[in-house]
Order: sequence, then C-alpha cells, then structure tokens
Amino acid sequence: MFDYLRYYLSPITISIAVVGLYLGGGYVWLGLITLPGLALGDALLPRDLAVRKMSNQALAFIPVIMSSFLAFLTYALLAWQVGAVGLTPFNILGAILTTGWIATIVGVPAFHELFHRRSAFLRNLGLCLQVMYMDATREIAHVVGHHIDVDTTEDSDTARRGESLYYFGLKAMRGSFLMSLKMESDGLEKKGKGRWSIGHRIWRALAGLIAFEAIMFLIGGWAGVAACFVGLLLARFLLETFNYFQHYGQVRIIGSPIEKRHVWNHLGMLSRAMTFEITNHADHHLNPYLAYYELKPDKDAVVLPNVFLCFMAALVPPLWHRLIIMPALKEWDMRATPEEQALARQQNKVAGWPDWFSADIPKAPNFQAT
Repeated sequence: MFDYLRYYLSPITISIAVVGLYLGGGYVWLGLITLPGLALGDALLPRDLAVRKMSNQALAFIPVIMSSFLAFLTYALLAWQVGAVGLTPFNILGAILTTGWIATIVGVPAFHELFHRRSAFLRNLGLCLQVMYMDATREIAHVVGHHIDVDTTEDSDTARRGESLYYFGLKAMRGSFLMSLKMESDGLEKKGKGRWSIGHRIWRALAGLIAFEAIMFLIGGWAGVAACFVGLLLARFLLETFNYFQHYGQVRIIGSPIEKRHVWNHLGMLSRAMTFEITNHADHHLNPYLAYYELKPDKDAVVLPNVFLCFMAALVPPLWHRLIIMPALKEWDMRATPEEQALARQQNKVAGWPDWFSADIPKAPNFQAT
C-alpha cells in the first residue's frame, strides 16, 4: 500500500502552493519554497532502487489526475489574486514563480504520464492539459521525434555539451514547436489535405489557449490574464528543463539502438515519487507505453544527484558543468561505443571542455557543431 501512497507527494506539494495562493500576501511564496526543501530532503534520504509492487491502475492514477487538476487550480488562484484581490509587485512575482514551478516541475510529469497511455480518455485528458505549458502539440515532437532521435544531432530535446540551461531552454522551445508544426503539416499533406487545413492540431491548440485564458479573464480580468500568460511562458521554458537533465551531453549515432544508458536517471526517493517516475527514465525510452509504476530503476547507470538539486545547480551554469555533469559525462563516455566517443570528443572540443579521451579515438563521422 505504501507504494501507492508515496505518489501522493505530488498532489500534497501542489496543495501547499494552492493554500499559499489562496491565502495571498507573502504566503504566495510557499509553493516555491518547496523546491529547496525537496532538494535537501532528497539529498539526505538514500537512493531509491526498489521496484514498485503495484498492479491496480485505477488506484495508481488517482494521484496523477489529482495533480493535473490541482495544477490548473494554481493558475485560477493566480488570476484571482492578481486580478481580483490584488498583490504587491513583489508578491505578484512570487505567485507567478510558484505557479510556473508547480504547474511544470510538479504538474508536467502527470500530464506526460497521461498522454503516453493507450486509454483514449487518459490520453486525451493529457493532451488537453498541455495548454498549461503553452504547448498543446507537444506530444507530436515528443513521441514521434524525441523518442526516436534521442541523444542524436537530430533531437532538439537533447542538450549539447557546454549549453546552459537558459540557452537550451530557449532553443528547445523553438525547436520542438517547429518540429511539431512540420510533422503535423507533413501528415496532413500525405492525406491529401492542405498543410494548414482546419484539421491541423495548431488550430485546436490555439483554441485551447484562448479558452484557458478566457476562464482566467472571468476569474481575474485582464490583470489575471496577463499574470497567467507570463506563468504559461515560464512553465513552457521550465518544461525544457526535464529534457535538459534527462539527456544532457549524451550522444548516439543516428539509427543505432536506443539503450538504457542513453538516459540520465535521478533515483532519489523524493524525485521518483514527486515526478511519477519521470526521473526513473531508462525503461520509458525502451517502452513508452509502460505505466510509471512499471518502470524499473537502472542500477548500473551513472549516478547523478537528485533532480531538484540538479535544477538549482544549473541556474549557475559553472556549478552544473564543473561539479555535476562533467564528472558524470566522463564516466558515461568511458562506457560509450567508439563511435559515440568520437562524437563526444568533438562536442567537448566545441564546448571548450577538457579532452579526457585517449589519442586513438577515431574522427567523428558527419558531426556538425552548432
């Protein structure tokens, strides 16, 4: 039973933010304060390598759905506090940061879990909820692009070595959006329809965003709409941090098999529970239809700190590069194939990083630095 209960950490954390946003004033910062708290707690607790003993999907998805709707409630409360109640500029900032953090880092794993399900109801619910990070076509580039091209130069969701969180976030926002548009247009064209016909998913995504902001307008007027729009932009940017920490600097030859090692895992006790196993990521790339509780930890993977600590470190790029990811990538590279080592060596060179390879590694094939 504890395996089912542990995943209520996500709705409980969102509920803390909900209470703070409801109380208003300085309490709006409560949700954001959970970030350092989770980072410290996860660092003090032992790594979680256990396989979950869960079989009842209905019970397992209760906290997933709770988290999804609580994330929507944070936006509603943000619009209400800013537009109807009134906050100081400083507390408006706190309310937006809290909503962006909660609706993304805590909410996105729930949405991600839903739109990967075979159930039409759960999948469509997950697709609709993507409006909360302003990317309702996300699953196109994610499923058809990222899951096929992961760690290759074709994947806009894999950060190159030397890229900061800020640069990658902006680049990935643009890359995944343009990829989704192209894939959808190409699919329509193959069916004999116009590339921008009414069946294009972008029009439904735009309608969903308008409907979402219309609800926020009814709650908080134009001030509420503006605050939520900024929150959506922040959430859209923070969404890319998941891929930043899941695949940073890893390489793979285009067309080669995807293996468990082509993913970073963050197997902290709180990380796994909070994110519905999105940080226990290796099995997900081998079979994206596995439910979160069916994913098995890769005990042989290179060890990284918990995802919350990684996020805080990446806000200061030299800390992330020097103290966390460079040592991890050096170990990862020693387990890579010779062809992957060649790609990694060139990325190190482009990034201005040390060359920790032997001199007999071959020249990388078809690598283009950006």
